[in-house]
Amino acid sequence: DFPKVFPEDLPGLPPTRQVVFQIDLIPDAAPVARTPYRLAPLEMKELLEKLKELSDKGFTRPSSSPWGAPVLFVKKKD
Repeated sequence: DFPKVFPEDLPGLPPTRQVVFQIDLIPDAAPVARTPYRLAPLEMKELLEKLKELSDKGFTRPSSSPWGAPVLFVKKKD
């Protein structure tokens, strides 16, 4: 409905702001271990390309955190 809301190309991050933020974890909380969703080879290729693009533009960075979230592709009507 709103194709112009999301640009095709990600220009980069906005300027940094002086914001202090932290996430306080519950003491002794353990990450939930789940098996990752299976991806078709084309989905895996698309995921790797998108992750590289986001990393190259500074949106993401490598992490060794035990906390994470699964990746799920959703098909669009177009």
